[in-house]
Amino acid sequence: MDPLLLGALVALATIMVLFSGVSVAIGLLIVSAGFLMIFDGLRSLELMPELLFGKLDNFALLSIPMFIIMGASISSTRAGADLYEALERWLTRVPGGLVISNLGACALFAAMSGSSPATCAAIGKMGIPEMRKRGYPDGVAAGSIAAGGTLGILIPPSVTMIVYGIATETSIGRLFLAGVIPGLMLVMLFMAWSLYSTWRSGAQAVLSAGNYSWREKFEILPRVLPFLAIILGVLYAMYGGVATPSETAAVGALLCMVIAMVIYKLWDPRQLWVVLRDSTRESVMILFIIAAAGVFSYMLSSLFITQSIAEWIGTLEVNRWVLMGAINIFLLIAGFFLPPVAVILMAAPILLPIITTAGFDPIWFAVVLTINMEIGLISPPVGLNLYVINGIAPDISLRTILTGSLPFVACMVIAIVLLCLFPGLATWLPDAVMGTAR
Repeated sequence: MDPLLLGALVALATIMVLFSGVSVAIGLLIVSAGFLMIFDGLRSLELMPELLFGKLDNFALLSIPMFIIMGASISSTRAGADLYEALERWLTRVPGGLVISNLGACALFAAMSGSSPATCAAIGKMGIPEMRKRGYPDGVAAGSIAAGGTLGILIPPSVTMIVYGIATETSIGRLFLAGVIPGLMLVMLFMAWSLYSTWRSGAQAVLSAGNYSWREKFEILPRVLPFLAIILGVLYAMYGGVATPSETAAVGALLCMVIAMVIYKLWDPRQLWVVLRDSTRESVMILFIIAAAGVFSYMLSSLFITQSIAEWIGTLEVNRWVLMGAINIFLLIAGFFLPPVAVILMAAPILLPIITTAGFDPIWFAVVLTINMEIGLISPPVGLNLYVINGIAPDISLRTILTGSLPFVACMVIAIVLLCLFPGLATWLPDAVMGTAR
């Protein structure tokens, strides 16, 4: 059978299996096993256990559970609320300081926890009621938190960047650095829209400044600065050549647990057990998807599907930016229905040879892909962050939350366009810190 036709059948079968309700990992294994058995015979199934466990035989994977534990220990405390409160006190005299505080808190908490839903829950529980109480429109209050929560998969340390690095054999350190400037750019775009939307709605009064004493500003810093110091320390250790990402993640996880126990009195064994239990559950889920995606990638390669698609794309006489536009549309649609980790692991083996053949930088593409995944987190029908916000503020209708989030989707699209026009936004910092990639 023609490999391109076979690829279409694989895509159709994968969509049908995943929409049947089975987990992503099991679905990928079912599709892989089915096509290998049909086209390569039963003996091909003997390789599956070796492929499954061989994909997990990678020291870099250790950083995933460590960063998850790091985020879970922070999420289980009042660190998010304290971070929000600290920014509110220090930025209160800035016009629109409250919405800026919320988005800034989302960005910093996302960097600490790496989890979009956790960021929405931690910052939203305090930020949304406070913004509504002061007169901010419901759409701005809910939409800004939902969009701010998505920053967790872009601003380092990011689990999705680790997964992309493992799937494409790309430097994780470079990927982390590549997300910094685009992440800050997104924060600026979010802030600009929030302030404009509030002003346009006629709620100019809420943009006026409040007041806190210097004593109130300084008294909260000891509860926030240690966590921020850990994040900076982790990044310095990686880029200063002190340790590998896996080693720094392990130290960061330990320090976050210690600080959570010292500052927030997280001594109860039952609370510690919940942190470790939830971290283990999420880590196993991600690692299982990674292993299953390894089998799926082998199946695509074994049946010459990946090679044929890349060769076919290479023969098309289309502008490479038209090709990139088509890839972005595909990623957007995939992100509407599947979690970011699943999309990255399924799409990377197929897309990587295509984008490199077209002359695109895989580090730059990682940032574009991640922003597409961010859009999926605040877009229906899945839109996980929308439902988290609705759970925090049930009196705000899901329609209002969605309407409030759509302008932030436009901000993300603008960010993708800017990255296409100025690729250096993603590649300059990695090259400046780590040298030009060869």
